[in-house]
Amino acid sequence: MMTDPIADMLTRIRNAVRVEHPHVEMPTSKVKRGLADVLKREGYIWDWVETDDHPVKQIRLELKYGPSGERVIQHIKRVSKPGRRIYSKSNDLRPILNGMGITVISTSSGVISDREARQKKIGGEVLCEIW
Repeated sequence: MMTDPIADMLTRIRNAVRVEHPHVEMPTSKVKRGLADVLKREGYIWDWVETDDHPVKQIRLELKYGPSGERVIQHIKRVSKPGRRIYSKSNDLRPILNGMGITVISTSSGVISDREARQKKIGGEVLCEIW
């Protein structure tokens, strides 16, 4: 049993980017699909697909690199953890690196980026920071 599947997902992405793998696979869940969708919308990955492998469904992220091989994801950090949940209001969310990075928020209307949360004026649990 895994105690923190979101941290596992972020670690798999961090490790795959570090050794420049073209894709990474992990077991799927609703939150992981939402997080992958935010990464795609914000331009950190090319695409993601859900495969029906046995015994569990897998989600496959196609990682993105620059034209000369530079990493698009430089840093990925888990903020809210199972032992210490971090919640934030929309007006308390500040841009990461002057807007160059994002904060991923789990809200009542799904998993969204900090930009979308400020536009919709909704807060929630701060999942991770990416730049």
